Amino acid sequence: MKKLYWVLSLMLWWCPSFAQELYVNTEPASNMATHSLGIRVENQGYFNPAYRDRSTLEIMYGASKNWMIHGALYESNYYQDDQHFEGGSVYAKYRFLSIDSVQKHFRGAFFIKAASINNPLPTQEISLEGDNSGAQGGVVFTQLLHKLALSASGSYIQAFDNRGYNFPQQNSRDAVAYTFSAGYLLLPKSYDNYNQVNLNLYVELLGKDNTGYGQSYLDVAPALQLIFNSVCRLDFSYRTPIYNNMTRTSKDTYLVRLEYNIFNVF
Repeated sequence: MKKLYWVLSLMLWWCPSFAQELYVNTEPASNMATHSLGIRVENQGYFNPAYRDRSTLEIMYGASKNWMIHGALYESNYYQDDQHFEGGSVYAKYRFLSIDSVQKHFRGAFFIKAASINNPLPTQEISLEGDNSGAQGGVVFTQLLHKLALSASGSYIQAFDNRGYNFPQQNSRDAVAYTFSAGYLLLPKSYDNYNQVNLNLYVELLGKDNTGYGQSYLDVAPALQLIFNSVCRLDFSYRTPIYNNMTRTSKDTYLVRLEYNIFNVF
């Protein structure tokens, strides 16, 4: 009974502390719990000039306290009238820094990502989320201050030829991406048990430079998130540019995501 008490106490401390780090459009430096499995189903899209959408199935695994891996599959009608399977990506994150105290910590992590995609290449943006084959590497830092969590990242992206489509010679294959995210735990005001519904509010800045063209954009993405029983989350986000001079599939997109986490899988 005493052991159960300490387990429940730890869960009550952990849930509110990490809830506001579950960013919608970016990944924090913190990892999911060791030996836990996360399943995400996501839909994003745009309405102008015509409605198009992309669906993503993503599996996440907490391999250890320092390592986390993702695998994702993509399907969309972004580049043709009918939905088709676009390919997949893998992502890995290694946490190299952790300075912890009660409801406060600072963390740093390296991450890498690789994607293999079969779409044509009509735009100048390089994106590994269903659009481009390529590789990405970067670093992310996250600061938690009670109910507020701040995170920033920078990364370099190298595009490859897509399966069945050669990268246009006139297009730059290089891009630099950068993000800044803020999350705030709005509800509950006081945390009594892990069955309480959490409401998190986010504002995220998402930027990218196409180094070969000297073109760039900076988007803002406000988001709302609900967490149920500390294992299930529902995300809503809308992304729109602050400025943009880059040819892209769309500049204004919505995102809806459902995620479920299973603890102590292996």
